[in-house]
Amino acid sequence: MMLTGAQIVIECLKEQGVDTVFGFPGGTILNIYDELYKHSSEIRHYLTSHEQGAAHAADGYARSTGKVGVCLATSGPGATNLVTGIATAYMDSTPMVAITANVPTNLIGKDSFQEIDICGVTMPITKHNFLVKDINDLARTLREAFHIAKSGRPGPVLVDIPKDITAQKTDYKYEEPKKVFKTTEPLNQFDLDNAADLLMNAKKPFIMVGGGAVMSQAEKELLEFAKKLDAPVTCSLMGTGAFPGEDPLYTGMIGMHGSKASNIGITRCDLLVVVGARFSDRVIGRADTFAKKADILHIDIDPAEINKNIASDHFVVGDIREVLGALNEKIEQMDHSEWMEEVECLKEKFPLKVGDGLTGQFVIEKLYEITNGDALVCTEVGQHQMWAAQYYKFKKPRQLITSGGLGTMGFGMGAAIGTKLGNPDKTVLNIAGDGCFRMNLNELITAVKYDIPIVVVVINNQVLGMVRQWQTLFYDERYSYTDLGPGIDYVKLCEAFGAVGFNLERKEDADEVLRKALATGRPTVVNCVIDKDFKVFPMVPPGKSIDELILD
Repeated sequence: MMLTGAQIVIECLKEQGVDTVFGFPGGTILNIYDELYKHSSEIRHYLTSHEQGAAHAADGYARSTGKVGVCLATSGPGATNLVTGIATAYMDSTPMVAITANVPTNLIGKDSFQEIDICGVTMPITKHNFLVKDINDLARTLREAFHIAKSGRPGPVLVDIPKDITAQKTDYKYEEPKKVFKTTEPLNQFDLDNAADLLMNAKKPFIMVGGGAVMSQAEKELLEFAKKLDAPVTCSLMGTGAFPGEDPLYTGMIGMHGSKASNIGITRCDLLVVVGARFSDRVIGRADTFAKKADILHIDIDPAEINKNIASDHFVVGDIREVLGALNEKIEQMDHSEWMEEVECLKEKFPLKVGDGLTGQFVIEKLYEITNGDALVCTEVGQHQMWAAQYYKFKKPRQLITSGGLGTMGFGMGAAIGTKLGNPDKTVLNIAGDGCFRMNLNELITAVKYDIPIVVVVINNQVLGMVRQWQTLFYDERYSYTDLGPGIDYVKLCEAFGAVGFNLERKEDADEVLRKALATGRPTVVNCVIDKDFKVFPMVPPGKSIDELILD
């Protein structure tokens, strides 16, 4: 049947099973929005307050559901406002399709009003991007975009469509979405046999889990693998939740703000099994001293990650779930009781400390207790993010929605909206700092507009907490432009937006206030006032090995 380009966009979204999109209209994308209006019963569109919020909402939706997130924007500033959100998704391998409209094809390259080469801008931060110049290529391009976004190592894909293409007509025929294969190559049996031999001969194995295990949905295979190997397990920030945080084998997060048990354990182990992680600088500290006593077995779907940051002694390229399943069949039940006792002693000797009074750590622990550890937790970036990762014992994958690679302040509010819409039966929290909240509080309007009952917990220390922490420790307490100061009545601000607001200033009131906030059933903000000099510990100073931690 003959359809316009705008109609083809909608039909292709329906083909791919998309029922939720986030965006902001403008002149060049009006034809697509006109079709969205006609199909509002099939595709729900959420108008965010800013395009960056739309990208983060699509990201949160994708991370929490495993589906492809979709966001829309018009040309020029609309498209460029997506850039931070696209880069955030790229760094954390989130499957997302961003659809932008551009000026008509006859005006491209002429510095037209609201024209931008968004494909050129986003080339380094997308898995792939497309500029559609022929109406006959539109359906194929959109289908390919979704396939690329979710196949192999996931990532964001951008499709830019000039306005005249959305108005032209061509023949459209429905197609079933392509089947997605995580990898096209079969597992290398030689590599698997070598890995199995290595595992069976290790005396002090340690498992380090990254975000790849979450994306692969390998939690069952990972748990079986850890039990069979009888090895301690640590997770990167992105891997948090892939292994249950309450399991006795879990030693806490690894890295700059990881537990001492994890960081020292990896320094002492003789085999480090790295599962779907990319050896980020925040994880490994000094590269030349990382896990120097250990052979390193790296398992990853992306061959580009092998030997990129840390040289591996052995590796297996493939989908994490498939690789672990194969290894579980090859290895026998191991007993490393002496090694496990050594690691357990480290856990007991160096526990995390909550501190006195109303602290960020205490608030997170209280939230964990009240929600029974079942909430989906989005975060902004900073001290509160690290406290959330340290003190909320995540039971399952896709429970922590956070910006790890790019470290995007302002991510959490949009992400929480997308997460709640993708998981309406779940409690969704956004753990924020007051600095981050100032960056995205406009999206509270979005939550109110659509009555999305997220609970934002603002850890308010009236400073840019993590930056101030570095200034205290490494810049001789020169607090250059990190004091935000008081003066904002967050409860009144929330009420002005139509949300519910609570103040929390005393530890004794925490249980009552947080329970009330979680029970409102409306967009809610809790302003938790803490001391500006509370810090995140442990901490590995820059340039140091991961076992050289500052504990307090």
